[in-house]
Amino acid sequence: MQKIRIEVLELPGLTLPEYATPNSAGVDLRAAESYTLAPMERKLVSTGLKIAIPEGFEGQVRPRSGLALKHGIGMVNTPGTIDSDYRGEIGVLLINLGSEPFEILTGERIGQLVFSPVVQAEFVVVEALESTDRGEGGFGSTGKT
Repeated sequence: MQKIRIEVLELPGLTLPEYATPNSAGVDLRAAESYTLAPMERKLVSTGLKIAIPEGFEGQVRPRSGLALKHGIGMVNTPGTIDSDYRGEIGVLLINLGSEPFEILTGERIGQLVFSPVVQAEFVVVEALESTDRGEGGFGSTGKT
């Protein structure tokens, strides 16, 4: 498994992100604050985490499936992208899609962070695009099954 070095700004009381299992793709992000999220409310929840992602990589902030299944807690934008030149605090933009208020406690796992290589595109203007069997069909054009 490939590993990259992630520098972390040392902050008082910070719990470093951890992989839950040896083969986990994402590290757990934890809340740095307590908050009660009302139904249909969204909030940028602080993690207290500031990192330096190496050039050529990005961080993808993703929701936790257990929070979604058990409590209806999701993320408004998912995945959220953290570029390698960003040095601010990582936040997790949560939304409560459930019918009951949800209490977020300091230290609770609220999201996952996955690191991924980045490929940038070079855009070239052409007179026509190569044709395919699918053509311009989209939004369900390939059928139900």
